[in-house]
Amino acid sequence: MSNREGFTGGFIAGAAVGGLVGAVLGAVLSRRAAEAMLSEPSEAKVRKMRQQKASQLEAEGMEVARLSLEDKIAQLNQAIDDVRLQLGDVNGNSQALGGEGSIAPDS
Repeated sequence: MSNREGFTGGFIAGAAVGGLVGAVLGAVLSRRAAEAMLSEPSEAKVRKMRQQKASQLEAEGMEVARLSLEDKIAQLNQAIDDVRLQLGDVNGNSQALGGEGSIAPDS
């Protein structure tokens, strides 16, 4: 019977020590996990940053396209003016731009 009395005391002592060790270990590990999660950017933040960068790149691309189109329009206007002057010389009507028969230039 003495063997049975030692088992009950050891079981209670083991449960108490195991509970204490488990509590301390859980507190330490949960703190480390929380710090790791706070130090790394969350997935939502990363997604938002990527969307902002994509919209910024898109805006820059639109600006480049707009400037390119403005250059092409200026080149076309210059070519139209050159052809108009050449046709005026061929027809014998060498009028300067802005004369009676010419179209008013764009602003």
